[in-house]
Amino acid sequence: MDPFLTLLHSFSSSLSDSELSSLKFLCRGKIGKRKLESVQSGGELFSILLEQQLIASDKVSFLEVLLENIKREDLVSQLKQFVEEGEVNAPDDQPDVHEKPIEVICENVGRDWKMLMRKLGISEVKMDRIVAANPFNLQEQVVQSLREWQKWKGKDAKVTDLIKALRGCNMNLVADRVEQ
Repeated sequence: MDPFLTLLHSFSSSLSDSELSSLKFLCRGKIGKRKLESVQSGGELFSILLEQQLIASDKVSFLEVLLENIKREDLVSQLKQFVEEGEVNAPDDQPDVHEKPIEVICENVGRDWKMLMRKLGISEVKMDRIVAANPFNLQEQVVQSLREWQKWKGKDAKVTDLIKALRGCNMNLVADRVEQ
């Protein structure tokens, strides 16, 4: 699934009716009045903006200005984080999160997942964000942290690095299972 569309969808669902009206008003110079009148959701507005190539995963300045104008600094910071973390350039051929090694790690690492992530080079800030987003779901924390590592490494996200990090954390049994 396209990470940019996922981001737009989350923005859409967090917009109030008055914020949507404000966005529609701000887009009047770019989108025809008749088209704007039919827009009922943020998703519909974002679809039009995408179609007219006013926004794209590598072209977010117009969207940023819109969000700043409706005083949604939280969404602006999410957008900036999206761009900074390289989601824009995320390669399509990175390892699938549902591949066996990740599944094995998720089932066997448990509470020591932070130690593993430190070995893989994930920052404390990112791990804290993951915990805050999934406070009571250990399995999801592990999955999200491994996804974060994959995004960060891109094409360099190798199973051998996972095995090496597992062994470095004395998780030899898990490393053995991943190798199988």
